[in-house]
Amino acid sequence: MLAVQQLESGYGESVILRNVTLRVKPGQVVCLMGRNGVGKTTLMKSIMGILKAREGTVSYNGVDLTRKAPGVRAKSGIGYVPQGREIFAQLSVYENLLLGLEASRTKKQGGDVIPPEAIEKFPVLPTMYERRGGDLSGGQQQQLAFARALASKPEVLLLDEPCEGIQPSIVDDIREVIRSIKTEGRTAILLAEQSLDFVRSVGDYFYVLDKGSVAWEGDLAGLNDDVVRQYLTV
Repeated sequence: MLAVQQLESGYGESVILRNVTLRVKPGQVVCLMGRNGVGKTTLMKSIMGILKAREGTVSYNGVDLTRKAPGVRAKSGIGYVPQGREIFAQLSVYENLLLGLEASRTKKQGGDVIPPEAIEKFPVLPTMYERRGGDLSGGQQQQLAFARALASKPEVLLLDEPCEGIQPSIVDDIREVIRSIKTEGRTAILLAEQSLDFVRSVGDYFYVLDKGSVAWEGDLAGLNDDVVRQYLTV
């Protein structure tokens, strides 16, 4: 489904990612792990085309997207919840959700109906439609960003640090949403996350980045104390 091959990317003259290869198969929750600064967000931005690849390829369903714009990638079926959420503070919750429809492959001219599946997992959002995005708590903004990405009905969803800086109750909600998406089997997820307990509770396959490269990959059984100690313990 989603394949990254020998990717090199970075900022300006600085190379952050080197020779990164990973795959996300249909229905999987693939977890991307590593200490701060190893390149997790850089990889997410490179997959979405926000950062241009210097070497290597990004392909989706066999189609090479390496030189395609972010909007083309989104309309091909890749959703993205960025680190920091990037909610439009001055727009209402409903208007933020409408923006998610812009990436929909089946969007109709003038269509302004939020797909039920985008918000049914976050029942608090319809009660806040008239509130400005900037007035929401961090946890509520994270739910809004998640629902906005789901509005385009993606086949692959990139989640960059969805638990960062939010209260434990919302973390539990996000865990259950990821589990429900996994159970439904229609959307694969690439999840970048620091919390070992969280990724172990939702993940099928794991990649660990170190110094911008894949240092380890494997399933849950292989993610043992030795791997954690070597690559994840601060």
